[in-house]
Amino acid sequence: MPPAAEAVAGANPFVGLTPRQVGAAGGRWALNLARKPTVLAATALEMAGTQVRIGMGRGPKGIDAKDARFADPAWQHPLWHRVAQSYLAAAAGLLSTVDEVDLDAKSADRARFALMQLTEAAAPTNYLATNPVAMKRAVATRGRSLINGARHRVHDVRRNGGMPSQVDTRPFRVGETIAVTPGAVVHRTEMYELIQYEPTTPSVRQRPTVVVPPQVNRFYFLDLAPGRSFVEHAVASGLQVFLISWRNPGPLQRHWGLDAYAASVIEAMEIAADIAGSDDVNTLSLCAGGMTTSAVLAHLAHTMRPLVNAAGLAVTTIDTGVKSALNAFVSERSVKASLGRSNRAGVLPGRDLARVFAWVRPNDLIWRYWVNNYLMGENPPAFDVLAWNADSTNMPAALHAEFLRLFVDNALVTPGALTVLDSPVDLRLVRNDLYVVGALTDHLVPWQSAYAATQHFGGEVRFVLSNSGHIQALINPPGNPKASFWVGQDRPREPEQWLKGATRTIGSWWTDWAAWSIDRSGSERPRPRRLGSRRHPVLDAAPGHYVKESPRL
Repeated sequence: MPPAAEAVAGANPFVGLTPRQVGAAGGRWALNLARKPTVLAATALEMAGTQVRIGMGRGPKGIDAKDARFADPAWQHPLWHRVAQSYLAAAAGLLSTVDEVDLDAKSADRARFALMQLTEAAAPTNYLATNPVAMKRAVATRGRSLINGARHRVHDVRRNGGMPSQVDTRPFRVGETIAVTPGAVVHRTEMYELIQYEPTTPSVRQRPTVVVPPQVNRFYFLDLAPGRSFVEHAVASGLQVFLISWRNPGPLQRHWGLDAYAASVIEAMEIAADIAGSDDVNTLSLCAGGMTTSAVLAHLAHTMRPLVNAAGLAVTTIDTGVKSALNAFVSERSVKASLGRSNRAGVLPGRDLARVFAWVRPNDLIWRYWVNNYLMGENPPAFDVLAWNADSTNMPAALHAEFLRLFVDNALVTPGALTVLDSPVDLRLVRNDLYVVGALTDHLVPWQSAYAATQHFGGEVRFVLSNSGHIQALINPPGNPKASFWVGQDRPREPEQWLKGATRTIGSWWTDWAAWSIDRSGSERPRPRRLGSRRHPVLDAAPGHYVKESPRL
């Protein structure tokens, strides 16, 4: 991610993001800058001087090698090198002015976000007349690349809400080429299917593991291609794995709220324990599913019910007070407007969520595809993770409202601020062993927010920090030479202090989690001869029906 983007806190996807909000943020920056004529003049003179030096060939010698926009050798031509340098200098100078005007921290974050949208949209790579690579491509193809680009643009306007397509989804078919780990649906309700996966080892651990994916995504990012499937890895470790597949809600399910989802998680745990012949279960929950499970654990602790032995939380927001790309545009006014939109529609549409995620990182998630699809005339890449990302789901209005309040009130870490299933949520009462995963470059759930679990839960917490981003941390199979993670034995209050004392390990946290889980999964027993049970017979083969349902709007 470019340095400017790393410094930006964007929009909460549960709140949404509108051009008016971005424009207002930019307007406040411009007004404050106009009130400081000396700062304005000094900045203008400095930027003008930089542009003159670049024009005379006295600018910076190179371009950051990490900036993929200018990686093609064509940008090394003296003319085009000056164009790139001029743009980068202007963008950096414009962004630097945010720190020169009197803006409070939140307004400054919003202004950076607005200016980032402007500067990244203005990149010369985004326009045919200032992109030598695209011009060379047009000449080499005798204009065919531009014709293809126009065709792609028309398709995206008609079918993708005007956003450039990120992926060619045609090679990826759920249950055929992705989500193919053998298993069966052993329970189905209106809200979810419970999948039991077929063991692949001669013996399994007695206590089952129940995986709780986020309600705002299809579950199969945990079961991509063989060799890149978390489910496959967990099963191969000798664990009995059950997984919840949430149904994609439509307006008729607008009433589905946190209580209903929490009750479903508990029911799934009960069924998994019954099938496995165990008194309790282990869990691993991810993102919004982790927030839901945190509330469930608090409810079980409040009611003194020992249904969960040990739990895992991956890239899960615990402390929403941590500065992040999820909260810069949150205000009472924006919350009210967002609630109004979802109440009218009955759901927060998955496409809206995907758009907000994209605008938080526009260079990586929008403009690179703009250039590839429209200027270069190439088809978007065929990549399973992007295909999953494009397969969006909705959030029911009731759950949307509760998640919004959870974020605004920082309810998970405020004892009694949230009530689930008639139990006040107090994470201090949760005494389960916890395995918590954060991601170092996560732009949605800052690792410091995930680390807060070490301070607010009452049990023993093993915190692991992956070296990657939000999704890359979850799709992290062993064997990747670039993968690593940090583990520390102490639990200091400040996350940065923890990181200083942590030990880095090369490899995937999947292996570390599997060993941790096996130690807490009971004794070995022969693998079951069949899936399901008399009370919970097999209904369908994995991955089931719900994961294949189209959005219902």
